[in-house]
Amino acid sequence: MTSAEPAATPPAPPVSLTALLARRDLGLRLLAGPEDVSIHWVHTSEMADPYPYLLGGELLMTAGVLLADPAHYVERVVEAGAAALAFGVTPVYDTVPAELVEACARHGLPLVEVPPRTPFTAVARALWRLMAEARLYELRRVTEAQQSLAAAAARPAPVPAVLGALASRLGGRAVLFGADGTESVAAGREVPAEAARALRDLAGVLGPRPGGPASASGDGGGLRLAAYALGGGDGLTLGVATERRGPGDHTIAGVAVVLLSLLTAPHRGADATVRDGALVRLLLGTAPAEIADALGPGPWTVVHASGGDGTPFAAAGLAAALGTPLMDAGGTAPGAAGRGGTAPGAALGAVRLLLPLPSPVTAQSGWTLGVSAPVEAGELAAADAQAARALRRAEATGADLVRHRPGGIAALVDPDEATAHARALLAPLGEPLAETLHVWLSLHGGWDRTAAAMDIHRNTVRQRITRCAALLDRDLDDPDVRMELWFALKSR
Repeated sequence: MTSAEPAATPPAPPVSLTALLARRDLGLRLLAGPEDVSIHWVHTSEMADPYPYLLGGELLMTAGVLLADPAHYVERVVEAGAAALAFGVTPVYDTVPAELVEACARHGLPLVEVPPRTPFTAVARALWRLMAEARLYELRRVTEAQQSLAAAAARPAPVPAVLGALASRLGGRAVLFGADGTESVAAGREVPAEAARALRDLAGVLGPRPGGPASASGDGGGLRLAAYALGGGDGLTLGVATERRGPGDHTIAGVAVVLLSLLTAPHRGADATVRDGALVRLLLGTAPAEIADALGPGPWTVVHASGGDGTPFAAAGLAAALGTPLMDAGGTAPGAAGRGGTAPGAALGAVRLLLPLPSPVTAQSGWTLGVSAPVEAGELAAADAQAARALRRAEATGADLVRHRPGGIAALVDPDEATAHARALLAPLGEPLAETLHVWLSLHGGWDRTAAAMDIHRNTVRQRITRCAALLDRDLDDPDVRMELWFALKSR
């Protein structure tokens, strides 16, 4: 995370143009296009061609100082992905030009008339206030949902209770699917058969294969669908179907996933006891080769983690979310240098986990993770050092999760998997942002050379790259991140 805010805090949600038009004090009037569009921010420009300065999703405000060709102007605004256009009348124009109204109607771009008595700053201030109110609402909703889910987990039948609380909070249906795709437990209102089938198919995407996705979303039967893999190791999946998807819904579902992962974790049998004993011996200094048979052939992944909420159950919850019982919260690491020693560079107090593949390692709310490359049992010492270095890099860069991937994406996945990964990774970026990021990376982060290559201003390059970093939630100064994005851009 590049922000200092907690990961459970939902982002500032967009504001509907309808809500802005409802502000009578502004006197805004819709002249063309739909009003049910979402506005993410506001921008004022009197450029003849504002395209290089737009990021997409904004309400663009102008008085038309350099408006020479309304049709071309609207085409460029639509191409840049602006959500709506606000035109202020006087002092340049007494009325909104008819050609501009016609062009906006033809392209489906909402056009709003700003009366002379309303300064642009008043519109911007009103938009930020609406966003602040929406954000406060989402914070309260997420907090109340977390409390409701925690209370449900303490009931005599906790799994159905958690599903019921989740369905109630999201206003839809929550389903727990078994590893074979069958519906195990469900709660909430019934959904159309088409939506039920689509939700089951979506859950089937989250198989327990190495590097598989931890969540997926889509649409079906007129509903918004989402699926989340549980961390218990049995291939269970949570499916959610709702009419809408709010900014805080993913956070609420994430809390349910952690609780359900803990509640559905399989009872540990003799095999688990043997593995735990092997891990203890390994922690006490036994050579990895001597306990390899007990641990199993692997491959294994070592994870170092720091953070948590400070409660006694935080580390156990992390282990459940990642799908492993092999966890050490005492500040020593598998493969420690010397008997009873601490791994070189390991952070004191860090949680260490040993994951058998295909357990996926994904970012966890409130935690910073360093992940080793998959190794055999005899190479755990090297994997432990890799995880320690990855954790230090994650803490230094503010990232949620850093993986040790010396071979890069090209060496880890086949072309089809690389394409699927690229599409998922770059999904938040529109074409202008993806193109700018591609050129910027190809020129080794050179602002001036990127601006010259794309024929845009260098400040626009900086704005777009900053926006890419925010949307992707990645540190673009990290060479590992740049490498992954470069391969992703070339594989999409």
